[in-house]
Parts: sequence; structure tokens; C-alpha cells
Amino acid sequence: MKSDLLHTPLFPLGRTFATPGALGLMQRTDTTPWVLLGRHRSGDFGCLDAYDCAANNRAVLDGTRILSAYELGPANEKVWVITEADRSSTTILLPSDY
Repeated sequence: MKSDLLHTPLFPLGRTFATPGALGLMQRTDTTPWVLLGRHRSGDFGCLDAYDCAANNRAVLDGTRILSAYELGPANEKVWVITEADRSSTTILLPSDY
């Protein structure tokens, strides 16, 4: 059941960070970072296409970088969540911050 999967962590996040731009967007859209981090680590990779979701599913198994993308607020502004390949850290950032 998909709802059960959304509560099962698939990988460690490591230390978590957010850029000032991402923090501002989350504040403007009343989004908490914990919601995005929870979705990301449980395999809800947001608005990625099937190819990128499949790449993330492989990354969970082979230990490469994992990227999620979420659209926030009425303007559907994008925010990314990236977990590094070594699982030492996860960062929430705007695409323009990359």
C-alpha cells in the first residue's frame, strides 16, 4: 500500500541543510522542511518524470545521489531536495541555488 511506503525511510538523510532561498519559499508557502524531508526519504520524489524516479530508485540501492523536486504554493514554485551519494547530508534548495 502506497501510504505505508510513505512512512518507511528508504535511506538516511545525514545532516540536513536548507538554503536561504528555500527557507524563504517554504515560509511563504507555509511548508515545513520536515514534510519535504519525509516525502523525499520515503520515496515520494515529487514532480519528477518516470525516468528520474527510476534513477532515484536505483540510487537508493546503489548509493548514488538522490534528487526530489516539489512544487510549492499557488505559483508551483520548485524546490529541490538532494541527498548526497555518501548519505552524509541532504540539502533543500531552489534550482537557482544549485
